[in-house]
Amino acid sequence: MITDPDLFLNYFRSIHRRTLRDIEALPPPAEDWEPSRGEGEKAWGISQIIYHICESRIYFASAYTGKGWRYDWVPPSTEKQSGWIPALEASAVEFQNQIAGTPKEWLDRRIKMIDTDGTLSGWRILMMLLEHEVHHRSQIDTYAGLEGWDVPHIYGRSREQIDGLQDKQ
Repeated sequence: MITDPDLFLNYFRSIHRRTLRDIEALPPPAEDWEPSRGEGEKAWGISQIIYHICESRIYFASAYTGKGWRYDWVPPSTEKQSGWIPALEASAVEFQNQIAGTPKEWLDRRIKMIDTDGTLSGWRILMMLLEHEVHHRSQIDTYAGLEGWDVPHIYGRSREQIDGLQDKQ
């Protein structure tokens, strides 16, 4: 469980850095890549998924800060690959600005869901943001792997490298 909004932001920054790392590793053909079939979210290309990561950060921040479940922050364009990192950086700054300094008590307060009568605690909404981002980052990494593009190792080493290190412990 999260006990402090500012400590949560430290963890958010680590997730953000890994998202940047994976997006920076994509080759130029990724700019126009889209799934071969699908409708709605299933048809989103990499550019649109990155846009969605950016807008969703503020969607979750809006819910957490009591403004409602709203997509009312417009990220910078992600149509071109050159805009991907600036858009992610801008959304990270905006997200942190909205969460930083909020009262610790907000983590335990109940927030009404958008689609049911149920409620979630504030800390759970912040965790949903992280899970959402990792989900879509993994989606992009999966697409990259299927295309034969290099996918960064999450902690900088492969399974095979770990095998080689085990006997040296």
